[in-house]
Amino acid sequence: MKKHWWILMGLLTVASLAVELTMHHDPAHSHWWSYIPGFYIAFGFIGCAVIIIFAKKIVNLLVDKEEDYYDSI
Repeated sequence: MKKHWWILMGLLTVASLAVELTMHHDPAHSHWWSYIPGFYIAFGFIGCAVIIIFAKKIVNLLVDKEEDYYDSI
């Protein structure tokens, strides 16, 4: 990617973090975890990591074959 795209992505990341950490949610429609600063950032990151790890395990079970798989036929 070009340098200006990396700068734009960095600025968007910083802006997103700033909004998430400073925005106050409506208490009438919130849950207790909504008051933890950065909760949704951590929740999203951990969720993505779990999905990636789970997908890698499934793919290894379905696709991974022994080294001489085709030679034994």
